[in-house]
Amino acid sequence: MKNKRKEMYDLSYKNSNMENNLNINFKRKLPLPEELKKEMPLSEEGKKIKEKRDKEIADVFRGKSNKFILIIGPCSADRMDSVLDYINRLVPVQEEVKDKIIIIPRIYTGKPRTIGAGYKGMFHQPDPNKAPDMFEGIKAIRTLHKRAIEETGFCCADEMLYPENYRYLSDILSYVAVGARSVENQEHRLVSSGISVPVGMKNPTGGDLSIMLNSIKAAQGSHTFLYRGWEVESRGNDMAHAVLRGSVDKHGNNHTNYHYEDLIELYDAYCNGGYQNPAVIVDTNHANSGKKYLEQIRIANEVLHAMRHSDNIKSMVKGLMIESYIEDGCQKLEEGTYGKSITDPCLGWEKTKELILGIARQL
Repeated sequence: MKNKRKEMYDLSYKNSNMENNLNINFKRKLPLPEELKKEMPLSEEGKKIKEKRDKEIADVFRGKSNKFILIIGPCSADRMDSVLDYINRLVPVQEEVKDKIIIIPRIYTGKPRTIGAGYKGMFHQPDPNKAPDMFEGIKAIRTLHKRAIEETGFCCADEMLYPENYRYLSDILSYVAVGARSVENQEHRLVSSGISVPVGMKNPTGGDLSIMLNSIKAAQGSHTFLYRGWEVESRGNDMAHAVLRGSVDKHGNNHTNYHYEDLIELYDAYCNGGYQNPAVIVDTNHANSGKKYLEQIRIANEVLHAMRHSDNIKSMVKGLMIESYIEDGCQKLEEGTYGKSITDPCLGWEKTKELILGIARQL
């Protein structure tokens, strides 16, 4: 009877929208977040790991710890096997640098596309070679994040492409990124204000820092808004912070914003704006590197150099965001090289390991 009522409800829902001239095919209703969490719960050990890790990370963003954050990993999580292989390689490196660095692996399962075309991430396509299947995608991304915690001890980062889908992973993620194309969106800002882990707000692709700063201000405040069919009230997220990723002008030229002068400008804006816990993560790829992945090494070292020459910059810069995978560069999907990015080019494993150890030596 219950299933019959659900079928009737779904059919009625489809028909009502057809009558309203909505040009959408309602394929199927996806499970509620609480249903998926009950079906695929995080283990008790995983919960303990996350609680401990979340506190360590929060202490950095709240100025209680001087450890350095590295949000590092593939541009997109395209395959479960190679992503977990990569994260497992980080385990002994984290142990070696644990006194100075907290590694947060990137497991980015939803990818924004500038013109809407191309691979949109594991959430859309759990198998990049097959058609989109968001029902399987939801299960795949929860499985991947869950396995990362339970098998490696790492709590990971993901990009919040769709704010309403955050709850599928809300008990698992330890860092959330709001992308350059989403940072001006009201829903992203308001949902970020209700998240209890650090949320990084990237500067928009055009580079206007005021948009990013307004987003941080909104996320740090409390709000009443509509979320997943509920009227909700958020408490505000004091760990919302800036992510500098460079910009692209109207002519398509890249402009960097990781230099000493850029960081001082951001520090002054923070000081004059009444923000909580001023913080920035510097993205070493994207427009900062012109997507020349090897430049990430030089950029990382320049940021560390700036930190050594300014106590203000040192207090504000909490870490780096680095795109890294098993193999250097990127490839077309049909090439099929294991551990090589199918989106933006990434730094390969050996260079990544050397870079992490080099950063630790400078801290």
